[in-house]
Amino acid sequence: MAHALQHGINMRATHATVSFALVIALAACATNPVTGKKELTLMSEAEEIAYGQQADAEVRREMGVYDDPQLQRYVADIGDRLAQLSHRPHLPWNFTVVNHQAINAFALPGGYIYITRGILPYLNDEAELAGVLGHEIAHVTARHAAQQSTRAGLGGIGLAVLGIFVPATQPFADLTSAALGVAFLKYGRDDERESDRLGMEYASRGGWDPAGVPQFLSTLARVNELDARGVPNWLSTHPDPAARVIEAQPVLAKIASPSGSERGRSRFLEQIDNIVVGDNPEEGVVRGNSFLHPPLRFALEFPDGWEITNTPEQVSAQEPGQKRYMLLQLVDRPQGRTIQEVALRAMAAVQFKPIEGRMASLNGADAFVGVYQGQLEGLGVVTMRAAYIQNGRQVFLLAGFAPREEFARVDREVDAAIGSYRPLTQREADDIRPNRLDFYTVRQGDTWQAIAARGNLVRANDLAIMNGYAVNEQPKVGDRIKIVTEG
Repeated sequence: MAHALQHGINMRATHATVSFALVIALAACATNPVTGKKELTLMSEAEEIAYGQQADAEVRREMGVYDDPQLQRYVADIGDRLAQLSHRPHLPWNFTVVNHQAINAFALPGGYIYITRGILPYLNDEAELAGVLGHEIAHVTARHAAQQSTRAGLGGIGLAVLGIFVPATQPFADLTSAALGVAFLKYGRDDERESDRLGMEYASRGGWDPAGVPQFLSTLARVNELDARGVPNWLSTHPDPAARVIEAQPVLAKIASPSGSERGRSRFLEQIDNIVVGDNPEEGVVRGNSFLHPPLRFALEFPDGWEITNTPEQVSAQEPGQKRYMLLQLVDRPQGRTIQEVALRAMAAVQFKPIEGRMASLNGADAFVGVYQGQLEGLGVVTMRAAYIQNGRQVFLLAGFAPREEFARVDREVDAAIGSYRPLTQREADDIRPNRLDFYTVRQGDTWQAIAARGNLVRANDLAIMNGYAVNEQPKVGDRIKIVTEG
C-alpha cells in the first residue's frame, strides 16, 4: 500500500510537472500586443478580464465612486476614445473616478482604469487628463499588470495595480480587501517609460497635445519635492517624475504633430468646477489645525503648525522636521468594564507600561488619561500621553508621543490637544461642508501666500503647484486660477 501510495504521488507530481511545463510553453507563445514580441505570462487575456471584473467590485466598495454622474461620463468618454485607439480596443474598458483624496491613478488587468478625485485639481486641462488616462491604458495594453502578476508568482489569481505613480501603500493603508492588499506592487523603470511613451502616442492619436504627459509629470515632480503628504512616495528603484520629464522630451519630439494640439482647458475646468478637495466630511475633515468629525460629532485641536493626515483608519499629526507625533483612532473591540480598564488593557497589549494615570472629563466626555513608556519601531523607547475617550458606545484613542528624551518638550502641547476634545452639536455637525474647487481671477498685488491666507484651507505652495506653477513663481495678473473654498 505504501508503494502504491508513493507511486500515485510520483504520478501526480509528474503530471503536475508536465501540466506546468505545458502552461509555460503556452505562455511563452503569447505575443505582447504593443511590442509584437513573445513573452512569458501565466495570465491569459480571459483571466485578465475576469480578475479585473472581480477586483473592480472591491475597488468600488473600498474606495467609493465619486458622486458626480456628469464628471464620470466626461472621464469615461475621453478614456473610451483613447482606448479605441490603443493596441487592445476590444477589451471591456471601464473608467471610474474614485472618491479618494490621494493624488493617483491606477489600472487593473482587463481594462479597468481609475483616477482619484484628488488628482483632478492638479490637472490643468483636458490634454493632461488624456495623458494620465493614456498612461494607465498603456499599463493594460502592454500587459504590465499580467507580467507583474507573473513575476510575483501570483499567476491567474494575482492582482497588480499599476499607476502613473510609483505607488507606496501609505495613502491606501486603509484599504482592507485581500485583492487591494497586494494591489500596489513595485514595478520596473521600463514599464513606466513605456507607459509614458504610449500615453503620449494615444493622446496624440486622439487629437490631444501629447505634451500633456510631461507637463503633468512636472507637476508631480513639484509635489514630490515639496513633500509626500497624501501622495504615493517615489521609490528608489523607479524613475522619479523629474527624470521622466527629461526622458519624455525626445519621444515627444517624434510624435508631436499639428493634429495633436488640442488642450481643452475651458472644457476641463468646467467639468471639475466644485469638485470636493481634500477630506470627505463623512470621514472627518481637517480645518487648519482642527479636526472635526460630523457623523461622530466631535472635534479637537492638534498643536498649531503640525502637519495633519486624515485617513478613514486614523488621523495622524507630526511636528514638521521632528519625531513628535499624535494620532487619533477608533479602538477596535475595547476590552474592559470601565474606560480605565479598557485603557490599561489596551496599552499592556502593546507592551506599554503605565507611569501615571487619572480619570478625566473632556468637555463632558469620560476619559482615562495616562502616561506610558514603550518601544516603537523606528523611534526606539518613547514616552506617550494617551487618552482613551468614551464617545457613546465607541472608544477613541487620542495620543501624543516622542522619543523618551524629547517628550518633555512636547507634552504640554499634547496635553492641550487632548483637553481640546469636545462634542459637536447637531447644528455644528450639519454646518460642516467639504472644501471644493473654485476659480479666481488674479488681481494686481495678489500672491499665492495672500490668496491662500484668505481661506486658510490650502497651503500657498500647494495652490501654486495645483495651478501648474513652480513654488517660487507668483501668479500673473489676469490669470484664472484654481482655488479652494469652504463648501
